[in-house]
Amino acid sequence: MEPLIVLVVAFAVVLIITRIFSSQFKVAFSARIAMSVMLVFTAVAHFAFTEGMAMMIPSFIPFKIGLIYFTGIIEILLAVGLLIPATRLIAGWCLIALFILLLPANIYAAIYNINYQEGSYDGKGLNYLWFRVPLQILFIVWVYFSTIKFTSLPKQNN
Repeated sequence: MEPLIVLVVAFAVVLIITRIFSSQFKVAFSARIAMSVMLVFTAVAHFAFTEGMAMMIPSFIPFKIGLIYFTGIIEILLAVGLLIPATRLIAGWCLIALFILLLPANIYAAIYNINYQEGSYDGKGLNYLWFRVPLQILFIVWVYFSTIKFTSLPKQNN
């Protein structure tokens, strides 16, 4: 729930600021900045709740702690990549792939009631799953439209 709140609040704030300073709403730009803010927020969780997040990874996958750190670093790099015009498109596609790859860990956490913040098995269970899957889809759609669809259209001369 917290990442969604961070995403929406950051989007609203940046949208208002861009409207004030440019006299127009810059939706895709604001959405990219909001996604970057949300990614840094979630990346910090990889370092603050490493043990609990490692519990979200099925037992057959090795190097769980390293994988948590790695994905946190990747999230930060992709957050920066969204803000650089030369890397925006590749960062968008990589981020969509990352969201798809992380979905099984969220499903696993829901099935086994993993509370990554507490590092325990008293999580939100299936309620978390019902919220998390649509949230991942929202993140994918958000990245696609703010980074790929509307920023890769050819510019028209007026």
